Amino acid sequence: MARKKKIEPKSNNGTTVGYEAQLWQMADALRGSMDAAEYKHVVLGLIFLKYISDAFGEQHEKLMAEADQGADPEDPDEYRAVNIFWVPREARWSYLKDNAKQSIIGQLIDNAMTSIERDNPSLKGVLPKDYARPALDKQRLGQLIDLVSNISIGDEESRSRDVLGRVYEYFLSQFASAEGKKGGEFYTPRCVVKVLVEMLEPYKGRVYDPCCGSSGMFVQSEEFIAAHGGKVGDISIYGQESNYTTWRLAKMNLAIRGIEGQIAHGDTFHNDQHPDLKADYILANPPFNMSDWRGELLREDKRWQYGVPPASNANFAWVQHMIYHLAPTGIAGFVLANGSMSSNQSGEGDIRKNIVEADLVDCMVALPGQLFYSTQIPACLWFLSRDKKNHKFRDRRGNVLFIDARKMGRMVDRTHRELTDEDIARIANTYHAWRGEKDVGEYADVPGFCKSATIEEIRKHGHVLTPGRYVGAEEKEDDGEPFEEKMQRLVAQLREQQAEAAKLDSAIAANLKELGF
Repeated sequence: MARKKKIEPKSNNGTTVGYEAQLWQMADALRGSMDAAEYKHVVLGLIFLKYISDAFGEQHEKLMAEADQGADPEDPDEYRAVNIFWVPREARWSYLKDNAKQSIIGQLIDNAMTSIERDNPSLKGVLPKDYARPALDKQRLGQLIDLVSNISIGDEESRSRDVLGRVYEYFLSQFASAEGKKGGEFYTPRCVVKVLVEMLEPYKGRVYDPCCGSSGMFVQSEEFIAAHGGKVGDISIYGQESNYTTWRLAKMNLAIRGIEGQIAHGDTFHNDQHPDLKADYILANPPFNMSDWRGELLREDKRWQYGVPPASNANFAWVQHMIYHLAPTGIAGFVLANGSMSSNQSGEGDIRKNIVEADLVDCMVALPGQLFYSTQIPACLWFLSRDKKNHKFRDRRGNVLFIDARKMGRMVDRTHRELTDEDIARIANTYHAWRGEKDVGEYADVPGFCKSATIEEIRKHGHVLTPGRYVGAEEKEDDGEPFEEKMQRLVAQLREQQAEAAKLDSAIAANLKELGF
């Protein structure tokens, strides 16, 4: 039998043109008629299982080699001591691979997931356990196991390159694209998350996401800290997710990276699992224009300090929930639909006005279209600060920064755009310079891109926060030609064109006359 070719990473930079895309194409070919939302848990569950089995297997080999020195390869504590999940015999990948062609493979995988949860309490209730269901084609499942067997994702080298993180993130984005609207409820494109994180710079403290989806905000926050030489343990993570299957993805997404976090399951509005939390940083991408949030049951809620949000749209319920959970010097950055910047329906304009007048708005960013997999609704970023005189930066009271990034980004396919690292750096550095941070240069308004406006100016615009209203038109490059000379030249060109047109009219008239017209 021919040996299968092993899929190797083409680079370490996380690009999606190499093995992640290859793996996705092969896995997707096995999907058949299965819905993407259902298939997602089948694939990601197996990838997760392969990851912890790889990490376990490598440590097992080390312990085997040290057995004569007293090491015990079958002692769970030998694995937990080095942050590796203990994998019982019946859950090890080699055992599943050997039985991949058996008709009972679905039951064996379910048993493996159950035993891993039993022996690793942090994974309790998280792993998918419905591989034995009749609707799941066991032949395709066996093929999928063979496919996943061909990648190393949990050994030390792969962990150092975050191979699993990249595969996992790429698969989540592809499933979001395949699922359409439903997928987009929990998947925020990496470039958007990166803008939020780079602008907020969550180095130390409590980080909260009230609608955390698959935990992308937390993963990116940890990556930011590591990239800037900080300690990953310097932040405490708090999150909540109402969709149970998405909550499971969030827990797995953190577990594969060894990130500790208090991720709760439940409805954030009606069953706030972190009621007393005051966060230093809040990052979020709430569902856009959510109409079924049962707001009529919360008319007297203490979170609505700036006005009762309409039952027909949860945008300003999310905004006020986040303000409520901000620490005295806390700062929040979140994604909302563009309508939130200008809507006056159902009292939304009054709520926005009250938030502006309370001097909570720090910065507004208009995003380009086509960034999201799930919606064509244009989106923006809000940044709120509890204390704009907080001594960490310059005193920004009474001022708001507006950034219009609608012309930024590049198309990655026919329907999706992404912000480049250069775009993200420009947006974040503009904000940092405006805040008065060191070593980022002096801030200056740039027509068509950014403008520092006073609350008085915002009042004149009826408390509308759309950046395009403030940044003005982009300045055209000066060609150095004096205005009067340019006008004389243009008038002369116009006269020449008119003379040419008159000659042409005469020639046409003469030709028509010869033809008898």
